[in-house]
Amino acid sequence: MEGKQVDDIKYKDGGQAEGAKFKRWGWCLLVLLIGAMVAAAAGLTVWKSLNHFKKSSAHHGIITQKYADALEVALQFFDVQKSGKLENNRIPWRGNSALQDGRQQGLDLSKGMYDAGDLIKFGFPMAFTATMLSWAILEYGDHMNTVKQLGHAQESLKWITDYLINAHPSPDVLYFQVGDPDIDHNCWQRPETMTEERPLLQVNASFPGTDVAAETAAAMASASLVFKKINSTYSNLLLTHAQQLFNFADTYRGSYSVSIPQVQKFYNSTGYGDELLWAAAWLYHATRDELYLRYVTEMNGEEFSDWGSPTWFSWDDKHVGSQVLLSRINMFGLEGMSTEENLELQMYRETAEAFMCGLLPDSPTATSSRTKNALIWVLRWNALQYSVASAFLAVLFSDYMVASHITTLYCSGKFFTPADLRNFAISQADYVLGKNPMEMSFVVGYGGDYPQYVHHRGSSIPVDAKTGCEDGFQWLHSSNPNPNLAVGALVGGPFFNETYNDSRENIVQAEPTTYNSALIVGLLSGLVSTSSVGQSFT
Repeated sequence: MEGKQVDDIKYKDGGQAEGAKFKRWGWCLLVLLIGAMVAAAAGLTVWKSLNHFKKSSAHHGIITQKYADALEVALQFFDVQKSGKLENNRIPWRGNSALQDGRQQGLDLSKGMYDAGDLIKFGFPMAFTATMLSWAILEYGDHMNTVKQLGHAQESLKWITDYLINAHPSPDVLYFQVGDPDIDHNCWQRPETMTEERPLLQVNASFPGTDVAAETAAAMASASLVFKKINSTYSNLLLTHAQQLFNFADTYRGSYSVSIPQVQKFYNSTGYGDELLWAAAWLYHATRDELYLRYVTEMNGEEFSDWGSPTWFSWDDKHVGSQVLLSRINMFGLEGMSTEENLELQMYRETAEAFMCGLLPDSPTATSSRTKNALIWVLRWNALQYSVASAFLAVLFSDYMVASHITTLYCSGKFFTPADLRNFAISQADYVLGKNPMEMSFVVGYGGDYPQYVHHRGSSIPVDAKTGCEDGFQWLHSSNPNPNLAVGALVGGPFFNETYNDSRENIVQAEPTTYNSALIVGLLSGLVSTSSVGQSFT
């Protein structure tokens, strides 16, 4: 990520940027009771246990080939971004890099992924990338497997979690950044030949980082579920790290961007309550320990949940992600849940439903944060993050409704169906893949027309170029298209007026990120087939 992306954006705990929040909905007990009655009337089945894996549908739906093709392309961007000694390398212009990362502290931090078009490993968004990849695999791994992409997704996830394990050498220490962004942004060079110093940043008991530690805990907990049946030893190791990191995050509370102010220019966190809920929700799914369920309901739900105030899902704000994930429990049911727990889970679900109502263009509460051609559009920098994230949650919630036999979504006097949510998700995916006024795909390598001047060092510099730090800028300023295809990259996207300037120097629109890729992998995996999610992924 180049420059100062998010300084003026606040999604959590301290106000919002213009358009970054839906308008607030008022909530009361009567609304909750009505919602519960509607759900019951719709045929909500209370299942005896979430520990039994069942598919709500015994068949696989028809494969939509364009989404299968796009998924195959999108997953390759993780290979483009890999650091370390490469294995099964699918990108011919990429080679080994950053093999000495972490050595000054006796650690092997050579793996992981570069964040965007630069050569920094930012742990906060990298952990979010892992969490979203895990969620996509857990819900839609069958879809991925059908189109022969599951192995690639699992391998990319493990490349990140191997790094995260090594970045957590003791219970109360987490290394969250490799490289100095100020130094890095004064260079333009290939990762294979970079010469810059690679300092490390950490959070610990004296300099806490609740947000980054909790997000890393969420990544570890969700990934432990992915690997539970295929590598139980690795899964248990991930879960141990997740529990330690959650305890560290909760015990020593403080934002990492307050403890380490220099990170504010790049990935400034606007609060940590959502990450604590997010991590606890994932730990509950991974362990079935009631302590984590009580954490998000009886203990901290009201303080951190932002009930009744839907916000946009992103690397910085996990509120609605937690609300959707916890809706899963409420919609499928759980034996032995207390009345208070069920009521608070209903609050999460009601807020998730309000978010869904805001996405639907025909809803009375439809958000105005969308372009003339109906693309969700919140902020000019990395605009597609919000449209793709919203679409992923919409298709997921739609499938939850189908799996739990909930036939309608009530939006301020109007009823909608799971198909309406799925159609919204399709509209966002199709826009990204080329059904837009520009008639171009925003995924590099997919379709007949896609960005040629991606803001990305490795993609822009010829493999045989003999340039160092500063003289490499000739490739940033070159008028020639990128010589190496950053296959699968999802760029920042269009402006609100639905224009796109394909220029390497257009950082706002032309820079891709790994978390964008994780989000669109989830969306495409959900749309590849019409078969529904399982009632439990544990």
